[in-house]
Amino acid sequence: MQEPRPMDRLLCGDVGYGKTEVAMRAVFKAVEDGKQVAILVPTTLLAEQHERTFLQRFQRYPVTVEALSRLKPKQKQRDILAGISQGRVDIIIGTHRLLQPDVKFKDLGLLVVDEEHRFGVKHKERLKRLKQNVDCLTLTATPIPRTLQLSLLGIRDLSVINTPPRDRIPVKTFMAEFDDSLIKEAIEREISRGGQVFFVHNRIKGLYRLAEHIKRLTPDARTEVIHGQMNPTELEEIMIRFVRGDIDCLMCTTIIESGIDIPSANTTIINRADKLGLADLYQLRGRVGRAGEQAYAYLLIPRISEMGKESIKRLKAIMELSVFGGGFRLAMQDLQIRGAGNILGVSQSGSIAEVGYELYLELLQKAIDEFKGLPQKDEIDPEVNLGIPAFIPEEYVPDVEQRLLLYRRMARLEDNEKDDDFSLELGDRFGPIPGEVASLLKVMGIKRTLRLLNVIRLDRSFSNKKERIVLSFGPEGPPCPEKLIAAVQKNRQWRLLPDGRLIIFPEFNEEEGDNLASIRQTLQVLLKMATKV
Repeated sequence: MQEPRPMDRLLCGDVGYGKTEVAMRAVFKAVEDGKQVAILVPTTLLAEQHERTFLQRFQRYPVTVEALSRLKPKQKQRDILAGISQGRVDIIIGTHRLLQPDVKFKDLGLLVVDEEHRFGVKHKERLKRLKQNVDCLTLTATPIPRTLQLSLLGIRDLSVINTPPRDRIPVKTFMAEFDDSLIKEAIEREISRGGQVFFVHNRIKGLYRLAEHIKRLTPDARTEVIHGQMNPTELEEIMIRFVRGDIDCLMCTTIIESGIDIPSANTTIINRADKLGLADLYQLRGRVGRAGEQAYAYLLIPRISEMGKESIKRLKAIMELSVFGGGFRLAMQDLQIRGAGNILGVSQSGSIAEVGYELYLELLQKAIDEFKGLPQKDEIDPEVNLGIPAFIPEEYVPDVEQRLLLYRRMARLEDNEKDDDFSLELGDRFGPIPGEVASLLKVMGIKRTLRLLNVIRLDRSFSNKKERIVLSFGPEGPPCPEKLIAAVQKNRQWRLLPDGRLIIFPEFNEEEGDNLASIRQTLQVLLKMATKV
């Protein structure tokens, strides 16, 4: 916020990690500077909760805090709008209502977007009217693919909170088919230890019928229903009773997923979890486990045969990421599963399956560099023909996806030191490195040197039992042709052919056996002589 250009920062932190605390400090700084602050939240419940939190936090300071949502009477809304336009309201917390044309700020300095993943692109396009020359702080545990992509590409700044709160215990997550005895046991166990239960069913149509079924299962539990289409007064009254502990089991839609903080609720049951997105599941699970108690999340699903492939992938991801700090990793998986969408369009996901994730990122980065006016240079991928086995054997790493991941990591190794670290890691994870893998690491090192020499092809052959290496340069030729010619004239083991190819006769090293180290060393000498100043 101290920079001369407006801030546009994504703050990614797990559920309950203190994103709101960071936002409060940013808000206080903006208000101290005489600016107004707008805090945009996705639900009326979260708006009311933030209003109470901010009023309590800023009660010792001359700061006016208001909330604008459909829960407020019409006359109160008009008074708040007048206060915003006249500058009497310092902090305004609101839902999508803040994006309406009749909301006019006198001097807006900071925009905070909470639970960013709950807003669509059209809402965010309206935000651009507010964001011009205004600092923007976006809070989320699981950013949608396009938002994460914008941050990873450097279009937006990114901060990640990795430290969990003290005494926080990971939520135990179970996946099962709908079972009356399981549901009854989960609800009664939570109530017996003085806690409360969220039961999520994201279809209003069947919510009341399911609530009656749960009441018959657990007659001693005080059960109520809430959803987003209820009368605002009734909705607020039920939530107040739940916060006070007068309700044991709250049957609800995903209206409770965004930021609601009720420490006594430590069990959540999510019906038809296969119908919800990764971010929804992660947020709903994050509603429990906030008071240092062991919390439980039950994901109720149909038979595996009735679910789609992507649903199974999402559920597998949410089950694997039960540790702290999983939100950011979950968002990265979501980015790979769904794709990043369009930077300049309205799609927030997609466009991945057609080209593959890594190629898509590469094409996107090239397009951005071109738009920025940066010089374009195609990365050389030299062809290396050495006639030796260089690969990761299936017996060494049986899993196909794991082998592909290791190949990608090898291709990104930057220097010999990284090669050594990677070798140590392989030995530690999979056991002694076989000869094929050792050769592959050496070949990757050779390819790095060939790129610097602008060589597109290396061929190895034997003539009169003598080894020779033939290097073919790219269309641009070697980096410094005159230095290469001078180096060839000084070394009898190097010959430059009329067609521009270079022949090298490396010295054989008995200790290495396959001579790859000698080839690599010779290429390093060539690079030093042919490109030195």
